[in-house]
Amino acid sequence: MRQGLHQTAATRQEIRANPRLYQAMDMLYMPLQELQTRLEQEMSENPFLELSEPDDFEIAEEEREDDEEGEEEEIDWEEVLRDGFDAGGARERYEQREEFELPIVGVRHLHDHLADQAALLPLDERERWIATEIVGNIDDDGYLSCSPQVVADGLNASREEVHGTAAARAREIEDEDEREAELAELEWLFAPHTAGEVERVLPRVQELDPAGVGARSLQECLEIQLRRTERTDSLAGVVVRDHFDDLGAHRWTEIARALGVSPREVQDAADEIGALDPKPGRRHSGEPEHYVIPDLIVDRIHGEYLVFVNDTGLPRLRLAQAYREVAADREKFVGENREFISNKLNAANWLIQVIEQRRQTMLGVMRFIAERQRDFFEKGVQHMKPLTLREVADHIEMAESTVSRVTNEKYVQTPTGVYPLKFFFSGGIRTATGDEVSTRGVQAKVKSLIDNEDPHKPLTDAAMVRLLRAEGIRIARRTVAKYRDQLGILPARMRKRLR
Repeated sequence: MRQGLHQTAATRQEIRANPRLYQAMDMLYMPLQELQTRLEQEMSENPFLELSEPDDFEIAEEEREDDEEGEEEEIDWEEVLRDGFDAGGARERYEQREEFELPIVGVRHLHDHLADQAALLPLDERERWIATEIVGNIDDDGYLSCSPQVVADGLNASREEVHGTAAARAREIEDEDEREAELAELEWLFAPHTAGEVERVLPRVQELDPAGVGARSLQECLEIQLRRTERTDSLAGVVVRDHFDDLGAHRWTEIARALGVSPREVQDAADEIGALDPKPGRRHSGEPEHYVIPDLIVDRIHGEYLVFVNDTGLPRLRLAQAYREVAADREKFVGENREFISNKLNAANWLIQVIEQRRQTMLGVMRFIAERQRDFFEKGVQHMKPLTLREVADHIEMAESTVSRVTNEKYVQTPTGVYPLKFFFSGGIRTATGDEVSTRGVQAKVKSLIDNEDPHKPLTDAAMVRLLRAEGIRIARRTVAKYRDQLGILPARMRKRLR
């Protein structure tokens, strides 16, 4: 057998994603604001594109009909340039509006808030350095995120270079007494910090606003807040200080027996503790507000739920009017000019088609959702039906991945509120009649049962299973427990109120 390099001819099939296909998928995924930014970028790169609103509804309809008739014919770019190209249909709801750009408001972070207060504390220079380092190690919840030793180590490491520079300058002082005094002060100022020093300064930082910052645990955070309001020796203060584990487990009887009070008094003290802030830093977290602009609108009109794309504030995409004159000069349709014009027009035409396809796909998906979830819009979340991406994909005759892209990070405004499109998708639980109810609907039923229970005799998970089965919903106790945990609701034993 001879070894070597040989050339052979062979045919094989390959699937390669067209770059334009990536662009189409990308456009389908984008929420409304992202799409607007992308279109502005495309217009800046392609001179044949502009955003424009037709002057007349009839003109728009005629142009759209002409486009549909010529879909299967070869595109005549000269004719396109002369007559223009619109896509997307008329926007009956479009109205010219003045655009206002929201002002950028500076947000002060928790660290800024604490640093300003720490600068006013009556501390010497060395203590001030420690206080600043402590503030820098407080997390967004308001807790000290490391041990005092780590704070001390960070200070020592950060001041080595500064110490050397300051000492060198001090040695250059000509007056001997002044030089010795400066060096002695630097020796004191830059002496290695210890964990004990940090622990002595920490209570001063814990005096800052909001109450509870600088704590190293939830227990210490609550104690700081109680101390700030002079409730350290109250029943609530004693429970937090001496019975914190029993407090977390709602063991009111054990605490009452140890303190010689009634269980009801302990529960009232627990309610008082529950009113404190377990994450005091969050009110100054500096997280920006997240505003949602719905991509779709569902309106109830004459008893029917109609779906609209929320793009009425945007004019349509079309070929730029100014470039129609290019086609008038046939001499320009040669060589590089023809290639440039063809490429740009192809790109513009493809983009217009992608935007319209995105619009129609979103409408198709939401119309099916509105039809399937009609009971939800009229009766509430308990009547939501199970729905999967596959069902929608089969209905609109598209791939399941396409439906996933359409519904991802998009919102719809409905008569009952604004929801992410993913909200309408959930699995189902079979009922005794053979029908299915969505898991989201079952969760709503569980919450409704707990909201209406007797607080002195709260419903156990087993009791809720019996009530749900009486409604024909076949469900296991562990499933009810899972839904209750997802809703952030405590078990019956910990919800019970004492008389």
